[in-house]
Amino acid sequence: MSFNIALTGLNAVTDQLDTVSNNIANVGTVGFKSSRTEFGSVYADSQAMGVEVLGNTQSISLGGSLTSTSRSLDLAISGGGFFVVKSTTGEQQYTRAGVFGTDTSNYVVNSSGQRLQGYPTDADGNLLNGTISDLQLKTGSLPAKATDSLSFVANLDADETVPAGAFDVTDAATYNSTYTTKVFDSQGKEHTLTQYFVKTADNAWTSHNYVDGTASGNTNMTFDAAGMLTAPTAPVTVNAAGLAGGVDPLAIAVDFTGTTQYGSDFAVTTNKASGYASGEKTGIAVDEGGKIYVNYSNGERLLQGQVVLANFANAEGLKNVSGTAWTETSNSGAALIGAPGVGQFGSVITGALEGSNVDLTAQLVTLMEGQRNYQANTKVLTTDKELNQVLFSAI
Repeated sequence: MSFNIALTGLNAVTDQLDTVSNNIANVGTVGFKSSRTEFGSVYADSQAMGVEVLGNTQSISLGGSLTSTSRSLDLAISGGGFFVVKSTTGEQQYTRAGVFGTDTSNYVVNSSGQRLQGYPTDADGNLLNGTISDLQLKTGSLPAKATDSLSFVANLDADETVPAGAFDVTDAATYNSTYTTKVFDSQGKEHTLTQYFVKTADNAWTSHNYVDGTASGNTNMTFDAAGMLTAPTAPVTVNAAGLAGGVDPLAIAVDFTGTTQYGSDFAVTTNKASGYASGEKTGIAVDEGGKIYVNYSNGERLLQGQVVLANFANAEGLKNVSGTAWTETSNSGAALIGAPGVGQFGSVITGALEGSNVDLTAQLVTLMEGQRNYQANTKVLTTDKELNQVLFSAI
């Protein structure tokens, strides 16, 4: 009986040593979660029968340390959650290993070729929240976009007087202040929109608009006694036709919301125009909310999508596919999907990776304990053999 009991001990310790050796081998594996062998005693009624391995448990909820890599598609999660990846066969897995890149079709993939999941964008760069799909980056250059809107907020000096004489763009005495904004046509060529502000009466002004020195209409503005803008209440379109180069006419919706008339110097606080020249792709950036942008040489960046994270009611119930990937089970519960940085989901750290959570010192201690246990069980087998030899020699 003691022989069989010792044999169960040897088998159990062998499994434990396999687990420890696997942990030590993966001490440098990104996103790896260490395992532990669980033992249980075996009895037949009240008779001791030895030991058995109940299974291996992974420390899934224990995070590893973050290491900076400065690589734009190396991603780590600070907090709870898992990246969601999908293979070409449609199998969905969850991982903390954030080593991503792009394949020949510009999909964001990990080293196994599984595609990172997230919210895609439409043709205008708007996130399609609630629609989860493979994240794919747009290739090629960014085509030029004509300026079609301008958000303009300024303070017009209430202490100014009404200029004498009719407005004349060549005579600075006939207007109170001016401001020039760079705009773009349909081919990405630069033009200038110059606004000449003329006080016409108390609480009343006119903006004379010129594109490349050509008159493009006027905008009348009125203010109340507190200096707040009362008209226009909606964007006013500045039209410019006949631009050189055979480009489309410009139609710029200028929004003056927030403009004031106080007794202080003329000052522009917001001057944001849409449109840009064409640009070449220069890099990729991911913010802590998981939004992926492509940067272009013209200073623009285009939203490509947003990484989503998954969380579970019982993460320890996930099925282990490898040391760094899992699939959901009935014990884990269904995956809860959300954007990084919201609620129970951690934020995404770009240019960093989560290392293995293996405690090397603890593993070496366990290794030595396993070695002693193995030797002790071997000693039991040796002693049992010697006793049997004595018994048989006495017969």
